[in-house]
Amino acid sequence: MAEAVGKLTGRPGVAIVTRGPGATHASIGAHTAFQDSTPMILFIGQCARDHMDREAFQEIDYRRMFGQMAKWVAQIDDPRRVPEYLSHAFHVATAGRPGPVVLALPEDMLTETVDAAPRYQRVAAAPAPAQIEPLRELPANGKKSFMIAGGSGWTEEATRDFARFVEQWQLPVGCAFRYQDTLDNEHPNYAGDVGLGINPALAARVRDADVLFVLGPRMGESTTGGYTLLDIPKTKQTLIHVHQGAEELGRVYSADLPIVSGMPEIASMLAALAPPANIAWAGEAAHATYLEWRKPRPMLGDVQLGEIMRQLAETIPADSILTNGAGNYATWLHRHYSYRHFRSQVAPTNGAMGYGVPAAIAAKSLYPERTVIAFAGDGCFMMSSHEIATAMQYRLPVIFIVVNNAQYGTIRMHRSGIIRTAYTAPASRIPISWPMRARSARMGSWSRRRISSCPRSSARSARVCPRSSRSEFRRIRARWVRHSNKFASKASARGQTFNILARNS
Repeated sequence: MAEAVGKLTGRPGVAIVTRGPGATHASIGAHTAFQDSTPMILFIGQCARDHMDREAFQEIDYRRMFGQMAKWVAQIDDPRRVPEYLSHAFHVATAGRPGPVVLALPEDMLTETVDAAPRYQRVAAAPAPAQIEPLRELPANGKKSFMIAGGSGWTEEATRDFARFVEQWQLPVGCAFRYQDTLDNEHPNYAGDVGLGINPALAARVRDADVLFVLGPRMGESTTGGYTLLDIPKTKQTLIHVHQGAEELGRVYSADLPIVSGMPEIASMLAALAPPANIAWAGEAAHATYLEWRKPRPMLGDVQLGEIMRQLAETIPADSILTNGAGNYATWLHRHYSYRHFRSQVAPTNGAMGYGVPAAIAAKSLYPERTVIAFAGDGCFMMSSHEIATAMQYRLPVIFIVVNNAQYGTIRMHRSGIIRTAYTAPASRIPISWPMRARSARMGSWSRRRISSCPRSSARSARVCPRSSRSEFRRIRARWVRHSNKFASKASARGQTFNILARNS
């Protein structure tokens, strides 16, 4: 939840956890904040100072544990230095590339009284005019330009300045993985999301560009198609890379024009930059290709996820917040839903399962007037469904949509691709008889292919799903549906809506 607060507000979310097991559980949030460049402060309990280095109860060296997943890790042993440590923690979390800071608090130190810490101020770099001026010449002379925007550090005003810039320069814009709300997806210059399951036409547009302007994202694995979309370290495109942290520039891709800047700072300068007279590539053509790609394609089974996303986009308010965790189900959300409002997409770029449920609860607590929907696969939902108790306690009417295929679909898909054999059902009362299969070559997104429950012509399939298991599965499924409907009616009466999408069957 703290990471989602930081992502939604741009201010550090704060989490306080117990030592040992509490810290290991919180490490998921810390890792998410680190890879997503989200400001966050994590306070962790610690054993008493005179018990240190004895392997006391739940004692862990947090500097070693969080060293690679936080911007700074420290332990406050002297209570008189609490204001100093807190001030430094908030400044580190928000300066340059944002990220998490971890502070360990020995239990015997917490009983002492200290002064309040001073309020932090955001520190950000801004580009020099000499760095902005060369941009006037890059798209001219018949060069084809493309822009990839995203990353953290944006504000609503910065996105408006950015939209004004791309309108004036007629630049086609792709948004980085899970930052699709950086530009209104109905904007005539929006070309789609540059991430997992990318539109092949969009990937070709990126590869064929003469000038590639990257504003905000790190250009990590998901945004670059596993580092295959662009050449390393020198791209064939003229690369302009703007990032909040100097350490990210040149880390993988060597830019022709690297610029260190906060997003609000450079967006305001770009909005005031007059476009060249001759613009070679208009953004409208890329948007038309995106609209065609976004149209739902039929998939096997009764549940048509593409149509569901389209209907959601047409029905719910434009400022609705949609959260999700990790899993193949999210690819339909990325492809078919239209994000219209700043900070309407809240999702982990590090692929943390279970993220969507607590993120939605945090979003609803921050913006009670906005519709908040959490998408989760059944495996993703099981990771954090206990957080619904928090939503009930604070009367937060979040909508939870569980896409249930009775399996860890992404894991099964990858294992099927490696081992290339049929899998027996796990030790469960519900046998699984259909694997996840990638149909990206034909549809461009993941789909589920239903395998006949027990074809008579296949002895192997019969071993996977015997007749007795099929009948048991039908009985369990019927009981599950009755229970789900009963739970949904009770939850709705309490002000909370709980939607479950039926599995393909």
